[in-house]
Amino acid sequence: MIGRLAGRLDYRGTDHVLIDVGGVGYVVHVSERTLMALPGPGEAVALYTDLLVREDLLQLFGFTSPVEKEWHRLLMSVQGIGAKASMAILGTLGPEGVSRALVIGDWSAIKAAPGVGPKIAQRVVNELKDKAPAVMAMGAAGGGAFASAGEAVVEPAGPAGTGATAPPPFASPGDGSAAAQAEALSALSNLGYGPGEAASAVAEAAVAGETGTAGLIRAALRLLAPKG
Repeated sequence: MIGRLAGRLDYRGTDHVLIDVGGVGYVVHVSERTLMALPGPGEAVALYTDLLVREDLLQLFGFTSPVEKEWHRLLMSVQGIGAKASMAILGTLGPEGVSRALVIGDWSAIKAAPGVGPKIAQRVVNELKDKAPAVMAMGAAGGGAFASAGEAVVEPAGPAGTGATAPPPFASPGDGSAAAQAEALSALSNLGYGPGEAASAVAEAAVAGETGTAGLIRAALRLLAPKG
C-alpha cells in the first residue's frame, strides 16, 4: 500500500500531477485546491496518497495532509460518493470546510461541490457528522503537509509477518491532559469559534470529566451549539 510519495514534481495536469520518485513516475490525481497549493515543475513535493483498486483500474489520489486523506476515505464510504465526488467536495471546501459543514449540519455547503446533489449532500452530513470530532482531533494533533523529497516513500510496515501497517502518529491524540485540551481548542479555532468561547467550552467539558481530544471536541461542540 503506497501511503505517501515524496519526489520531484515533473508535470501538472488539470486534475493530476506526475511525481518522479527515484526515476519512477507516479500519476497522482489531486483536487483543484491541492493542485493550486503545489509548487512548480522541478520542485520537491510530498503527498499522502490513497490507492483506488478496481478490476480494470489503479488510481492514486494525493492529499496535503493525513486529515484530508482520512476525509477522502470517509466520504468514499458514503453511498453515492465516488472518488470524483470526494475530490470535488475536498477541492471546494478543504478538510476544515468539510469538518465545519458536518459539525453545523450545513449540507448546502457540501452540495456546492460540482456533481453533488442535495440528497447525497444530506446523506453525507447524516452519516459522517458523528465522525467529525475524531478527524478534527487528528488535525489538531498535527501531521505536516509537504515534507522533504528525501523522506520515505512507502508507509512503514508493521511487525514482521503481520502484513499490517504501523499506526499513524496521531492515533492517540490526547488523554484528557493539557495537551488534549490544547488540541481541542485548536480544532475549535479552525472552525471559526472565538478563543474565549472555545476555551470556556473546552474547560467546561474537561471539568465534566471528558477525556481525549475527540471527546473534548464533541462535548465542547454540544456546549457551543445554539440553544433552542
